[in-house]
Amino acid sequence: MTSSSRRSEITLNRPFVGIPSFLRARIETDLEALDADIAIFGVPFDEGSPFLAGSRMGPRAIREHSLRFAAPDAGFYDPESGRTYLAYEMTNRTIADVGDVDVWPTDVNSTFDNATELTGKILAAGALPVMLGGDHSVTYPVVRGYGDEEPLHVIHFDAHIDYAPFIHDLRFTNVHPFRHISPMRHVLSLAQVGIRSLRSAESEIRDSIDDGNRVMTMGEFHRVGPKGVAETVPRDARTYVSIDIDVLDLPLIPGCVSAEPNGMSYAELRDTLAAIAEHCDVVGLDLVEVNPTLDVGTGITSYLAAHTVLEFLGNICLQPRWERHREARAAARG
Repeated sequence: MTSSSRRSEITLNRPFVGIPSFLRARIETDLEALDADIAIFGVPFDEGSPFLAGSRMGPRAIREHSLRFAAPDAGFYDPESGRTYLAYEMTNRTIADVGDVDVWPTDVNSTFDNATELTGKILAAGALPVMLGGDHSVTYPVVRGYGDEEPLHVIHFDAHIDYAPFIHDLRFTNVHPFRHISPMRHVLSLAQVGIRSLRSAESEIRDSIDDGNRVMTMGEFHRVGPKGVAETVPRDARTYVSIDIDVLDLPLIPGCVSAEPNGMSYAELRDTLAAIAEHCDVVGLDLVEVNPTLDVGTGITSYLAAHTVLEFLGNICLQPRWERHREARAAARG
């Protein structure tokens, strides 16, 4: 065999080559035929951002930067912990990228209905929904997709409370989602972690607390630590996790319009998500508010977002309960 013929049998898959699915997962847009344990999807919507547009490009940028992680067929080795993340999932191709919610410009209700419908189809197929935003308004229609028959707890990471009242006919901006989510019948509790912004009104924070939600400022987070955050919900409880990238400290995330000082370090967020993965039965997650149009040239905010999702998924999939879920899903499909 000549050297040229050998080269033709090898695919290097450099980050700048090919169609950018998340972690180069297989692309599966026929949800009726979806056979996966994890389904990645985007909601490229930023009409809820009242300051600067651009987070609609977040899902694409996060996918592109996820291609920078090497050796995906073997999983992703962490030299600090000695663990390999997603080895089974990458080897057996149990992660699928199902594409994006169809966005209807200026028709928020139709876009949100599409997000709810897509989430429901992923759940019906037995897969774990992983949503890439978009501004934070899109968390509401995704959580709505679980429906009354699937009760869950919600843990929300953010610099801001996102609990604005519905006035002046404003209901669907990125400062409203948890005012929608909190009273849902299938939402058993809401914990809001990392709250610190001077732009969050006192009345909104008091409204959230009065509605029975747990509001954890950065000061309290430093007192209770990652384990304390995880223990805001019962052990093994079904939990949805929503991560606004601005929970991280301002210098880490230049590509986020709502970045604030005095946020978490990456290690603090990583360790808290790992504690949640160990303590809770994570049934869905999202990461929102990446705005690549504001980012530096190396795309560090998009890269950090991809890194966060990868590591969180890796910790979820290392848990014994995930292995049990995986076996039950395989049996149901088989």
